[in-house]
Amino acid sequence: MGFQMQPYGVQSMLKEGHKHLSGLDEAVLKNIDACRQLSTITRTSLGPNGMNKMVINHLDKLFVTNDAATIVNELEVQHPAAKILVLASKAQQEEIGDGANLTISFAGELLQNAEELIRMGLHPSEIISGYTKAINKTGEILNELVEQGSDTMDVRNKDQVVSRMKAAVASKQFGQEDILCPLIADACIQVCPKNPANFNVDNVRVAKLLGGGLHNCTIVRGMVLKSEAVGSIKRMEKAKIAVFVGGVDTSATETKGTVLIHSAEQMSGSFYPAGHWSGGLFGMKDGILWKLENYAKTEEAKVEELIKAVADSGAKIIVSGAAVGEMALHFCERYKLMVLKISSKFELRRFCRTTGSVALLKLSQPNPDDLGYADYVSVEEIGGVRVTIVKNEEGGNSVCTVVLRGSTESILDDLERAVDDGVNTYKAMCRDSRIVPGAAATEIELARKLKEFSFKETGLDQYAIAKFAESFEMVPKTLAENAGLNAMEVISSLYAEHSAGNTKVGIDLEEGVCKDVSTMNIWDLHVTKFFALKYAADAACTVLRVDQIIMAKQAGGPKPQPAGMDED
Repeated sequence: MGFQMQPYGVQSMLKEGHKHLSGLDEAVLKNIDACRQLSTITRTSLGPNGMNKMVINHLDKLFVTNDAATIVNELEVQHPAAKILVLASKAQQEEIGDGANLTISFAGELLQNAEELIRMGLHPSEIISGYTKAINKTGEILNELVEQGSDTMDVRNKDQVVSRMKAAVASKQFGQEDILCPLIADACIQVCPKNPANFNVDNVRVAKLLGGGLHNCTIVRGMVLKSEAVGSIKRMEKAKIAVFVGGVDTSATETKGTVLIHSAEQMSGSFYPAGHWSGGLFGMKDGILWKLENYAKTEEAKVEELIKAVADSGAKIIVSGAAVGEMALHFCERYKLMVLKISSKFELRRFCRTTGSVALLKLSQPNPDDLGYADYVSVEEIGGVRVTIVKNEEGGNSVCTVVLRGSTESILDDLERAVDDGVNTYKAMCRDSRIVPGAAATEIELARKLKEFSFKETGLDQYAIAKFAESFEMVPKTLAENAGLNAMEVISSLYAEHSAGNTKVGIDLEEGVCKDVSTMNIWDLHVTKFFALKYAADAACTVLRVDQIIMAKQAGGPKPQPAGMDED
């Protein structure tokens, strides 16, 4: 009889099949390595010259983009420590809408430097203490770097909006920001409410239509629906609109009904021999099939009465949220009503917001207050696709659409992400319009000032603060590498300029030299930079605080067999 050894320690406490990793090598350094791998993926996409990534997700959908938020979303990261970085980038994306790449790349750089400090013998708690002091100091230095007079801005001044939006859009579509920024700025200004703090991102829509090029992109004050009108009437101007959620049709009953015929008149109709039946209601009389014409007429009269009531209310356009019946459509044509069908309830809600109409549940005569209004509704063909354009030129319009044109789906998706970033930047500047120098000028100045600050500290955390300062060099280094420049030369010349007091000198990626950003007009929003660095430091500290990983046995039965394998 063999001697069976009893488990001890954590093994005896937890269920069989669990994993337990502890200590510096197994837990902390493995976590840091996973986060570093993630930041290596996104880092090459940082900045205007960032490379694209081709990501194919679990549904076989192809993404070709340099947008870090999309990349990490579709990667489905499994490692728990790397997931913390993904969550930090998602928080940045939701809070500001831009700067997700900076969050992940900077957090990865902080953790890589922390690994060097751990190997030197520093305890993670000392590193966390130093990083916390450093991020607080970073906030103070950022406030000093804010451009004079940028805290007050007119959010309806197109030039001021474009100058703040340019950097965010250029990081997605370099070289095309001069075309895109004015378009996005116009769209945002048109839908900006009286109190800019209440700006809603959802009010700027994007319609992607294949064909054409970027110079064909336009703005529509209103909506662009990717479906055409149902009937033969394709155009209407200065029209009132009635919206019915439940569809435009006779309401069929839930239960089966029996028709009771009282008199011979109701039965009047024509005799149909077998094999010659056509549509309509039929009844049996004396063993012969008769068509019930009079009975069908009452249904027709009812539908006509409802459509006539809508037409009499002054509405010229009917919008249906569900099916449009053939008989109802026939009467709509007779009363010269244009019929649109919008299946998506979200799109229907936006349509109501655009036109100021109230959605009614079922087909009935609308009150004058429930009717909406549009200056112009027309079906047009753009690039082989028939779309319905709903325009409202007058008054405070609440929805605006940017029509994007491009040669492929992936180019259109990338353009949409650039527009999305621009709109989110506009929302951020409505709340806080302060700007700091872009093109890595802010990062080099932060690195220089934090280095000086670390020399004044006396404890062991001074090493952590110095490494935090060093981490800022990642931004100019990556920007230079992605543009094919010599990173070390660029960083040393930036330091030289900043030490001489030129705090606004950044990298001009087109000429490959260091220039004053105010001449290049490259500015970043203070709020974007601040939150990106804060989330990155928080994520890095969270990962460093972990010293043990305990994974329970995964739930569920045996794993499913790959297809094509025998049962036995």
